[in-house]
Amino acid sequence: MVVVTAAPALADSTRDQQWYLADLKIAEAHKLSRGEGVIVAVIDTGAKSNHPDLTGALLPGLDTTDSNLAGRSGTEDIDGHGTAMAGLIAGRGHGDGDGILGIAPAAKILPIATGGNGYTSTAFMTKAIDFAIEKHAGVINMSFATGDDDVMHAAIRKAQATDIVLVASAGNDNDISNLVDKFPAKYPEVLAVGAYGKDRKVAPISVTGPYIGLTAPGDQVISTDINPPGYQVAGGTSDATAIVSGAAALLRAKYPDMSAAEVVHRLTATADDAGAAGRDDTYGYGLLNVVKALTADVAPLPAAGASAAPSGGAAQDAPADTSASDDLPEPVNVLVPALIVAGLVVLAGVLVAVLVARRRRSG
Repeated sequence: MVVVTAAPALADSTRDQQWYLADLKIAEAHKLSRGEGVIVAVIDTGAKSNHPDLTGALLPGLDTTDSNLAGRSGTEDIDGHGTAMAGLIAGRGHGDGDGILGIAPAAKILPIATGGNGYTSTAFMTKAIDFAIEKHAGVINMSFATGDDDVMHAAIRKAQATDIVLVASAGNDNDISNLVDKFPAKYPEVLAVGAYGKDRKVAPISVTGPYIGLTAPGDQVISTDINPPGYQVAGGTSDATAIVSGAAALLRAKYPDMSAAEVVHRLTATADDAGAAGRDDTYGYGLLNVVKALTADVAPLPAAGASAAPSGGAAQDAPADTSASDDLPEPVNVLVPALIVAGLVVLAGVLVAVLVARRRRSG
């Protein structure tokens, strides 16, 4: 991750720095839904259970890197990235000076650690997706990127078949972007999220491409952190992804019988058009509009599409289409986050080198 400024000097300025709350009219949205009853799985670096803004927000999770698979519950975080994502999604806002208020403050976070300090593997991520399915997550947040992997994609398809909203960061444009590809965001089952700034223009760091589904705030974003004073400002598509996952949780709480495909359709169909008219490779279907997604009269997907359409795909003018269709061009090796580390993992008895990019909030 790219850190763009220091943490606030005073704790009581934390809420004031959450510019995206006003931009998205979250106070109005919270009169309609706060995410009650929805579980959001955060596949990341874990989450700090003793952060005051996350008290009551975290469920017992999983650390996929724990060989015992019983010793750690994902509620530790040596990296900080997962803690930041958890705060953006479901921060309770009751830390010092009001603290971080999440987009869906009544939702529950299922923290699933797949590594730290940039180390992870597709095997850990696949195990994480399976755990999210087992624990009945309504949304899976994937603020990371790696290369294409058949086993991981199979897990993604299984999650879609289980009616889970799948959200992933589209990618950060930086000097090392050629080392990893933009999966899982490029999978057609996944809603790929880009980032915009305070000026409501696409953030310079946000990757563009035919698979982009939606853009959300992702520049100069403050959230929960593992280090004193407990907050840090950063930017990138990871943050935007967490914000969209929070919005999906609001929808799932307000419309509990709505399918995952319809939730994504509603998010994209109600987005504020930006850039070229209609869907484009920079903004996808446009800028996230949470209140409109919660209130607008949106035509449903065709009957077949409602159950079979990929979760990443719904358009205002072509509801059954997707922002990341099966007809995408072959992936190019451009990528997502700012920290990239090589990890080794055994998959199906074969030792494979996996390059994973994960945005960090510190270091």
